[in-house]
Amino acid sequence: MGEFMKKDQLILGIETSCDETAVAIIKNGREITANVVASQIESHKRFGGVVPEIASRHHVEQITVVIEEALKQANLSFAEIDAVAVTEGPGLVGALLIGVNAAKALAFAHNKPLVPVHHIAGHIYANRLVTELKFPLLALVVSGGHTELVYMKEHGQFEVIGETRDDAAGEAYDKVARTLNLPYPGGPHIDRLAHEGSPTIDLPRAWLEEGSYDFSFSGLKSAVINTVHNAEQRGETIAPENLAASFQESVIDVLVTKTVRAVAEYGVNQILLAGGVAANKGLRAALEKAFSDKADVELVIPPLSLCTDNAAMIAAAGSVMFEKGIRADLSLNAIPGLDIETYNT
Repeated sequence: MGEFMKKDQLILGIETSCDETAVAIIKNGREITANVVASQIESHKRFGGVVPEIASRHHVEQITVVIEEALKQANLSFAEIDAVAVTEGPGLVGALLIGVNAAKALAFAHNKPLVPVHHIAGHIYANRLVTELKFPLLALVVSGGHTELVYMKEHGQFEVIGETRDDAAGEAYDKVARTLNLPYPGGPHIDRLAHEGSPTIDLPRAWLEEGSYDFSFSGLKSAVINTVHNAEQRGETIAPENLAASFQESVIDVLVTKTVRAVAEYGVNQILLAGGVAANKGLRAALEKAFSDKADVELVIPPLSLCTDNAAMIAAAGSVMFEKGIRADLSLNAIPGLDIETYNT
């Protein structure tokens, strides 16, 4: 009887693309057995943003401890792990290198396959830890460094149909938060403030040329900064909660409208929300409202713990890449500007 039983697949994932040192172990691509994240937010807060050199140093200090903690949480030895998956890019090159070299060392020392993973593929596959993916699907990825719409016909197939031409949505949030003297990271503070105010300030929405699924938030960010400076020069005060609400409404309006249009054009079964800004309550509520009457499209939104950077998502994506036979050798390097479409098999 035992010989017919399929062994569980166990993938260890490592994520160090920005300011979280994270290691996780995923069983059969869907089940979290360990998910450890060491955040550096407190170290970067006083600088108002992530300092790459400080991030890299923290990763060096934390990586071994976090790997050991993940194995302990899962109650596993390295002999039981099937493969090591790691974020290859995009991200901060110094930060990525810590994870890549740790993964290479583990794979070499324990003679395990090494699986490279794209950071955004990870964010998308965080949703598989919630429910099985139903193709074709569309993923709206909204994070500090990325805003894009990704169409998927099947596992491991990524087609970027729209992306940001300048600032990502999360980047715009952080810059607007700084203008309003809110602490870093700015996104959650703007979201909270927006719910206390009303969108009474007329701010621009960049729709770009007709039919485009691309995004642009640079003009909106500049408009907010100009609104604040102009008010200061006139000796007027603007209610920060109203400015936050107006800014958030402008961002969400564009994101949701373009997503709804793309879902209709591509005829997808599922829409996935992914990335750090997926934790935004306003965006979650607007998407839920937009798709509440569309019974043929399932909206999937991961829990907050799987929206921000973590290694469970990297191991989940790594599980699919592993099954597809994607491997890296010990020449694997960090690629800060990695294109997700290079992963198509």
